[in-house]
Amino acid sequence: MSARAFDAIIIGAGQAGPSLGSRLNDAGMKVAIIERHLVGGTCVNTGCKPTKTLVASAYAAHMARRGAEYGFSVAGPVQVDMRAVAARARQVILDSRAGNETWLASMSNAELIRGHARFIGPSTVEVDGEHLTAPRIFINVGGRALVPDMPGIKDITVLTNTDMVALDVLPRHLVVVGGSYIGLEFAQIFRRFGAEVTIVERSDRLIAREDPDISEEVRTILELEGITVRTGANCIGFVPVGTDIAVSVDCAENSVPVVGSHVLLAVGRRPNTDDLGLHAAGITTDSRGYVVVDDHLQTNVAGVYALGDCNGRGAFTHTAYNDYEIVAANLLDGEDRRVSQRLTGYALYIDPPLGRIGMTEAEAVGSGRRLLSSKRAMTRVGRAVEKGETLGFMKITADADTQRILGAAILGTGGDEAIHGILDMMNADQPLSTLRWSVPIHPTVSELVPTVLLSLKPANN
Repeated sequence: MSARAFDAIIIGAGQAGPSLGSRLNDAGMKVAIIERHLVGGTCVNTGCKPTKTLVASAYAAHMARRGAEYGFSVAGPVQVDMRAVAARARQVILDSRAGNETWLASMSNAELIRGHARFIGPSTVEVDGEHLTAPRIFINVGGRALVPDMPGIKDITVLTNTDMVALDVLPRHLVVVGGSYIGLEFAQIFRRFGAEVTIVERSDRLIAREDPDISEEVRTILELEGITVRTGANCIGFVPVGTDIAVSVDCAENSVPVVGSHVLLAVGRRPNTDDLGLHAAGITTDSRGYVVVDDHLQTNVAGVYALGDCNGRGAFTHTAYNDYEIVAANLLDGEDRRVSQRLTGYALYIDPPLGRIGMTEAEAVGSGRRLLSSKRAMTRVGRAVEKGETLGFMKITADADTQRILGAAILGTGGDEAIHGILDMMNADQPLSTLRWSVPIHPTVSELVPTVLLSLKPANN
């Protein structure tokens, strides 16, 4: 069978794919963008867009209940209309997806092909019986929720993040299995909507990749809202009990399970690489199915690249977009951009949010450097006090010899935004004094960052 020839083939229309397609299109290349399901990928359809829309609805309901603290009242108890909440999130998805589709349709040299792409060689893919070939192929297929073979899981109905953003009924009791980023966000969202919520986590603390003080404070924040947290769950399994689900937590004799009406499974992600025919092209994956790439995001097969969640080099929309930037800069602009130049930054969107950049404090200690550290409670941040949102803290860890910030965390109101001043300074490789002598705007959360720097003291190495 003869193959249709393109200058480039992009498999997947998530965050990296369309942006790269646009750059290649503008460079005059003939591009095939293949999407088997929904344009926009995880962020638009089941991730950032709908979840942060739900976060906003939950925040509004929560603040309405706190009205008396701010000097106003609402007429009666706050009632959440889950159908209206879900409809609002769905509209945000549809608008964003339509915008992406309109953008792709405007590319004169790019063709959006609907279907499932599979490699049949190192430079050829098949889509619903048609063969396409190109000297460069870019894999941008994203990931999905991991559903491991846990005891009893086949006997019940479990929800994933995809199901949660479409849920238009309020669970009576939501059991969240997994105490990390995705699970914690949904736990707080649905507690604020009015559900009873229990978090079940195998580790001895929540979000175990964070420092212990952050884990403890996040737990406190959630428990203050009435969320039950069960850590150290060493024996998780599921048994249907009528229309409910019993979730075992402890293997000890006579231990009492958690019985809920709905179970959200949020124990990790897996890449969408298992049905791409990668073996036919000789493309290497690791033990978890992630496509192995080098510092320029190229696979072991010349001309084939992997971008976004499927390469295991970042699990965020912004890292996927940066993958596109790296590839485009190197291919089209004559640059030498590398993944290893990227600093690790992200946020946890509970309320208050956690903004994080660089090393954790534990990682910094493990590096063997001489350290400086400082920490300030949000109760000592004027803007937080004025807003009545004083939970959390901000902390910074720096290298005593180079006078560079190694990492920072802002767990508090506006933390996801305020962290960017530190992120920008770290990217610019500037010393502490640069930020120390800035003149921040008052009253803000960011204005306290120089004050935290002033309080840096030698850490216990």
